[in-house]
Amino acid sequence: MKPIDSLFNEEVKVINLGIPAFRDDLDEQGVEVVHVDWSPPAGGNKKMQSLLNQLKG
Repeated sequence: MKPIDSLFNEEVKVINLGIPAFRDDLDEQGVEVVHVDWSPPAGGNKKMQSLLNQLKG
């Protein structure tokens, strides 16, 4: 048996970041899931991220 195959013999537990629909789908399947309400800094805008990083120093 390959090491990766052992993953499928154990209970799955998931940490979901940002997309509630993924959490909902897993929850409906009885998978233990913790949802973290996350989004990228500055909404993913690279220029704004750069400006925020400059402010942080």
